[in-house]
Amino acid sequence: MGELAATTIVGIGGFTIGLVFGAVAQRTNFCTMGGLSDLVLMGDGRRLRAWVLATAVAIIGTHALHFSGAIDVNKAIYLSTNLGWLGAIIGGAMFGFGMTLTGGCGSKTLVRLGAGNLKSLIVVLVLGSVAYMTLRGLFALVRVQLESATNIDLKTHGLRNQNIGEMAATVIGLPAGAARAAAAVAVAAAFLIFCFKDAAFRRSPANIAAGLVIGLTVIAGWVLTGIIAADEFNPVPLASVTFVAPVGESLQYLMTFTGATVNFGIATVGGVIVGSFVMAVATGTFQIESFADRSDLVRHLGGGALMGAGGVMALGCTIGQGVTGMSTLSLGSVIAWLSILGGGYFGMKYLEEGSLGGAIRAVFARG
Repeated sequence: MGELAATTIVGIGGFTIGLVFGAVAQRTNFCTMGGLSDLVLMGDGRRLRAWVLATAVAIIGTHALHFSGAIDVNKAIYLSTNLGWLGAIIGGAMFGFGMTLTGGCGSKTLVRLGAGNLKSLIVVLVLGSVAYMTLRGLFALVRVQLESATNIDLKTHGLRNQNIGEMAATVIGLPAGAARAAAAVAVAAAFLIFCFKDAAFRRSPANIAAGLVIGLTVIAGWVLTGIIAADEFNPVPLASVTFVAPVGESLQYLMTFTGATVNFGIATVGGVIVGSFVMAVATGTFQIESFADRSDLVRHLGGGALMGAGGVMALGCTIGQGVTGMSTLSLGSVIAWLSILGGGYFGMKYLEEGSLGGAIRAVFARG
């Protein structure tokens, strides 16, 4: 491995991590959108708890790596001193609403594509195209203008990063390291209690396994990019599992292969699709599926576009912000996480009521 270029190591490792993610998600039916839907519509919180368990595992592993000195998680994009609070709110809500229209988030879309779902192929193409347009293309101007007008420079307030523990320490005058560790322990413990206090979840080995493995893939991403592929002459950005911008980058890579380089995100996207395909074939669940009617197609097109634009504005999806970003305990990730949940809830009410007005009335009536 020492003779390989850092980019090659990242490509191989990222594909392997994606392979595990895709296979496990396909086998256990891991899906944040599905978990939220199960809870709201049927009162079954097992799949949602699997997502929360993944986040708890990722928090524990990420902070263990940081405090051991193995990686400096402050180098991750989630902990920059530039707090994009409005992008996290608007983008998170857009992503959450969009995933209800497509019936799954970015990772679930890739998993379904590997299992033969042609609807997911269309969603991937739309999501990736709009994500790249928002990242570097036509829509990027609007995004940059929004960020310039609303982002908060935390350095001007004496803050080093967005970690909620360190931010609290600065405000109340505690040692930053101790406050950061305390916040990690408190949040991880709260999430674990939320998961395992539910008897149905404790009796659900598939959901427990899904949460553990998905959380471990995020830790593996940090280890790969921060330790294994570390090269001072050819530095690799510290990153872990996320799926919106990487889908856009993957489409660009397929179109401009010559001279392009596979990064961690592109590699994981490919790995998830292949891992899901292998598991679906092995378990006899691979099945070609297409749109039921025109309205089904329109709904998926709209949902894919919202997820693409929203995921870039929020700096991630249910995995990119909901697990990877949350593992850093970034304030921006917390805002995006809550906004995705809110957008998803509103999206389910929209599908139930059949109109935005009906959804708004249903939400306020519930409140």
